[in-house]
Amino acid sequence: MEMNVSNTEEQVVARKAGGLNPALILPLLFVVGVCIYWFVLGSPANFKPDPRIDGVSSVAFTDIERSELLPEGFMGIIYMGGVIVPILISFMIVVIVFSIERAIMLNKAQGKGNLDQFVLRIRRLLNEGKIDEAIEECDNQRGTVGNVVKEGLVSYKTLAKDTTMDKEQKMVALNKSIEEATTLEMPMLEKNMMILSTLGTVATLVALLGTVLGMIAAFSALGSGGGTPDSAKLSVGISEALVNTALGIGTSAVAIILYNYFTSKIDGMTFKIDEIAMSIQQSFAEHH
Repeated sequence: MEMNVSNTEEQVVARKAGGLNPALILPLLFVVGVCIYWFVLGSPANFKPDPRIDGVSSVAFTDIERSELLPEGFMGIIYMGGVIVPILISFMIVVIVFSIERAIMLNKAQGKGNLDQFVLRIRRLLNEGKIDEAIEECDNQRGTVGNVVKEGLVSYKTLAKDTTMDKEQKMVALNKSIEEATTLEMPMLEKNMMILSTLGTVATLVALLGTVLGMIAAFSALGSGGGTPDSAKLSVGISEALVNTALGIGTSAVAIILYNYFTSKIDGMTFKIDEIAMSIQQSFAEHH
């Protein structure tokens, strides 16, 4: 039992160490988003020629009112979205980076071979009572499903030789072994999923804040000038509102779609584990 406890602790540490660390990656990605806003979107090349901005960096735009800038392309238009835009850009980068990370991790979790074929092979070997061959299949498959099934099969083999417990106790121990193995593997599958789920909601709310700020600027322009609206400031305010809305909705939509996609993959693997676990328990009940 001491050996099992040691192995369990090592598995827990390994799963906690897997994947990206949000505490380190999120601040870095925010800095990347700000840099993209200032130095890519805010490049003077994205605006019509102006003597005040020729030959200066994008940071110098802070000395020029945005209503006086004339964007020449799509990137310039996005830059006109204001201070909320770099936050939304950072959100989109976070969604992309952690989606790639989840795709890679879940692909590894599925193992090397086809998961459906693996389930069929394990069930066939269980029906034939070939436990050692089934364990070899798990070693070949690897991944989360392979690890959990192997743990169940090893327990199956150990309990079959045990003479100190009755059949009911053995069934309980077998079920507990599979549940513990599943519990150890699930954190690796679900790690960082909360980030995608959160951004699916927060991105829309932050975009709404940018939209409100843009509309405030637009209505402020309507009320300025002694009854004559400042058309330049009015257009900038409306543009800011629409740019923030578009970025927020786009980021939120992508995050929600990817979150649901990855959740369905995790649910599929969990179902496969439950399917094989039931087969292991039925086989043990029939043969022992």
